[in-house]
Amino acid sequence: NLGIVKGMITTIHDVTGTQSLVDMCDTGKKQDLRRGRSGMLNLSPTSTGSATAIAEVFPELKGKLNGLAVRVPLCNGSLTDCVFEVGKETSAEEVNKLLKDASEGPLKGILGFEERPLVSTDYTNDNRSGIVDSACTMVVQGNMVKIYVWYDNEWGYSMRMVDLGVKIAKDYLGA
Repeated sequence: NLGIVKGMITTIHDVTGTQSLVDMCDTGKKQDLRRGRSGMLNLSPTSTGSATAIAEVFPELKGKLNGLAVRVPLCNGSLTDCVFEVGKETSAEEVNKLLKDASEGPLKGILGFEERPLVSTDYTNDNRSGIVDSACTMVVQGNMVKIYVWYDNEWGYSMRMVDLGVKIAKDYLGA
């Protein structure tokens, strides 16, 4: 409704299996020296495929988004910090209303909307792919929007794979 002109995202992501427990030389494909540092002791800036993935789902955003990740020494409960320039004047209240309406309507079960002051572990095993932290929504000068979206990366993704399997079984296998 507001029209994203451009944006940046930062995923604050839990430690992954590609990171070392102790500092060592990264011998992986990317040769990322930061990923070779202990995943349990450091905040490690690295790349993210999130902006590219968003453009796959929403082709109109191709070339309009970019971002980075920061791997953090946590086991679960990640956060995406989204900052967008939008094409229409808005307010934090309007942004939150649009997101809440989407979470209760067409994106019910996929997008969540949270008004309580929760933290990362509160989102462990949450079936939804992303949960808007409404208290953190900000708007600057009417067109710069900041949104925090929490997620359990593994669990939420797994739930979408279940959804896809059910859809395939129903639509193509007659189940």
